[in-house]
Amino acid sequence: MSAISIRSLQAMKQQEKFSMLTAYDATFAQQAADAGVEVLLVGDSLGNMIQGHDSTLPVTVADMAYHTANVARGNRRAQRPALIMTDLPFMSHGTVEQGLESARLVMQAGAHILKLEGDSWLIPLIESLSRQGVPVCAHLGLTPQSVNKFGGYRVQGREQDKADAMVEHAIALANAGADMILLECVPNELANRITAAVSVPVVGIGAGAGTDAQVLVMHDMLGLNPRPAKFVKNFLTDGRNIQQAFAAYVAEVKSGQFPAAEHGFSA
Repeated sequence: MSAISIRSLQAMKQQEKFSMLTAYDATFAQQAADAGVEVLLVGDSLGNMIQGHDSTLPVTVADMAYHTANVARGNRRAQRPALIMTDLPFMSHGTVEQGLESARLVMQAGAHILKLEGDSWLIPLIESLSRQGVPVCAHLGLTPQSVNKFGGYRVQGREQDKADAMVEHAIALANAGADMILLECVPNELANRITAAVSVPVVGIGAGAGTDAQVLVMHDMLGLNPRPAKFVKNFLTDGRNIQQAFAAYVAEVKSGQFPAAEHGFSA
């Protein structure tokens, strides 16, 4: 089967849902890809899930490159290789020059697309990356690297002015060359507005069922988090093994069964 590409995901927008799942090593990367997951996210959530930190802030570019290389090796063994997306971590892309160097390191490690947290201030970097052939996913809403600025992990975009601003940011980022938008912890209605407003695929986590795709942290959807967020569902149930849990997640995303109403947020 052909490997998943940016082009194939763009063709799926609003026609067929696709799934994204975090992966940090070769074994789980191959398992997830073989279960049908289209995008493997090497997230800076590895700071919490793998390294045992309280946030993503201690994660370095070297950490991201190391785990991306591991995921890439496992993904190459899959029946249908997934697209690999990698986060640029905290304070690794504050300037265009710094962002380009961070991007080079993780792309050469095996990433196919980068994920950047931020809004319209990212436009110069996205334009530069796009000119050099580097795909980008812009992450809006609850951006965990800004947890101290937000004062905690809170739903974003509930106020009308902030919702309108997020729509404007999404449009500007897509126009600047962003190939995907990721929305985290925003009201369902706002996520639907943004999905309709941009031509690129929109991925949601805690953003309702109206987006083009869904993403979860692997450890969360396997029930390993003792205090799961509202938007999480445990798929390692009913006697399933891990690969069957991954496949169940993919199937429920594609059918629209996940996320259900209880996994989303209102304005």
